[in-house]
Amino acid sequence: VQLQASGGGLVQAGGSLRLSCAASGRGFSSYFIGWFRQATGKEREFAATISMSGGRTYYEDSVKGRFTISRDNAKNTVYLQMTSLKPEDTAVYYCAAVAMRGSNWYNIFDSWGQGTLVTVSS
Repeated sequence: VQLQASGGGLVQAGGSLRLSCAASGRGFSSYFIGWFRQATGKEREFAATISMSGGRTYYEDSVKGRFTISRDNAKNTVYLQMTSLKPEDTAVYYCAAVAMRGSNWYNIFDSWGQGTLVTVSS
């Protein structure tokens, strides 16, 4: 399955944005899908993930309560609704099919795509 993130843009602090992750190929509904983000000069970090049916979600502590991940398997799409955005949320956001190794989520296919840039101004 190939995934492409979109929906990024420039938003003021406190604002909201919804990202989309569209899948092509087969098997989308067979994977956990996760969102990661990478700020300039920093390592890529996990943000959120959702189970195959959408019944379970997991969030990194810094986004918990502000971000909501959801999915529509009929549309082969995963969403990340981001609210109360902060300047420190500024990053390129990527989506990927994920699995857990130990206590960490990782990209199963180790291919990231272009991502979508979110810029939060103060």
